Amino acid sequence: MFQAISRSQLFVLDQDKALDFYTNTLGFDVVADVDLGFMRWLTVCVPNDPTREVLLEKPGPPAMNDSTAAQAADLVSKGAAAGSLFLTTADARSAFETLRDRGVDITDEPSERPYGIDFGIRDPFGNAIRIGQMFDAGTN
Repeated sequence: MFQAISRSQLFVLDQDKALDFYTNTLGFDVVADVDLGFMRWLTVCVPNDPTREVLLEKPGPPAMNDSTAAQAADLVSKGAAAGSLFLTTADARSAFETLRDRGVDITDEPSERPYGIDFGIRDPFGNAIRIGQMFDAGTN
């Protein structure tokens, strides 16, 4: 019935700031940046994986009325309504050093786990991002 997950969504409070963070800091590519009139459709993806987009959505119409959007924005700003992404990399320690040097909010330094090496960061809006270097099956 289903073939893939093509899009995920994160709430962001400032789409221009989100665009800068996801493209210039994390190195994502812009897939779409379209003014639909009632909302800005802004999606990004990991380079070489354009089939999995992340919608960077500002709380508001058409999904929410103004009152609900204000409540959602308040929760996002407190980190209480944050979404999450899980990314993979070939070298977690190098990715960590690069992001640390770029001033990214680090929540968890690289640690070896049964499945690989991973660490955590947060985007400017409180969304959690885990970045992992996965071990090959049978190597742990």
